[in-house]
Amino acid sequence: MAYITGVTKGGGKWTPEYVMDVDNSKCIACGRCYKACSFSCLSLHEDDDDDSAKRYMVLENDDACVGCKACAVACPKKCFTHAPMEA
Repeated sequence: MAYITGVTKGGGKWTPEYVMDVDNSKCIACGRCYKACSFSCLSLHEDDDDDSAKRYMVLENDDACVGCKACAVACPKKCFTHAPMEA
């Protein structure tokens, strides 16, 4: 199975791992991932179905993801699932 790969400044191979999912049950809506993402992939969502409005991040613009995993590094609750993309 071949994955999309890039090249680092030093000439090494790099395989980006794109966001596949955000676990909304773990998310505390702290916004750290939102601030870390330079490509506007995430947005804050609020469920106001009941009295305890739940806020969490959603992957809104997944086509903009470059696979840097900055969101996962910033997330204190480990909400993100990443995977490489097949070429």
